[in-house]
Amino acid sequence: MQRAALLDAARSLLSEGGTESLTFPALAERTGLARSSVYEYFRSRAAVVEELCEVDFPVWAAEVAAAMERAESAEGKVEAYVRRQLTLVGDRRHRAVVAISASELDAGAREKIRAAHGGLVAMIVEALGEMGHEQPRLAAMLLQGIVDAAVRRIELGAAEEPAAVTEAAVGMALRGVKG
Repeated sequence: MQRAALLDAARSLLSEGGTESLTFPALAERTGLARSSVYEYFRSRAAVVEELCEVDFPVWAAEVAAAMERAESAEGKVEAYVRRQLTLVGDRRHRAVVAISASELDAGAREKIRAAHGGLVAMIVEALGEMGHEQPRLAAMLLQGIVDAAVRRIELGAAEEPAAVTEAAVGMALRGVKG
């Protein structure tokens, strides 16, 4: 239960203040534990980050996969892939993952994030192949680039409403830059 409380506190800290706010004293304060107790659960900030990725990313990816499974066509799967990721932007698990990925992490943590992200991209390769892409893996990586750019735009609180950013991203995913 203490570990879960620490992870929940870490999510809150990351979503509220970014990676700079994720400190062991802040975790201790949020959970009511002594600072030395935090070290009993995690050896470093990177260890907290790695565990958050291991716990939260599969939940997020499962939500994207479930949305794609409900789609009846390859195009519908692409649309669901984009829409669901952008819908999750406001979720604090997502904000924590974004904050984590923007931070300076050790090589192990970066590799876990990269692998998790690769798993997300792999979910859309088949649908892109069905749509006739000659290089569906490359198309999937570029599609994720559109999603990542839209996420950043939404996270920045840009002039456009999140719904407008989502519609633009879906349009680019399905029609390219033709409009």
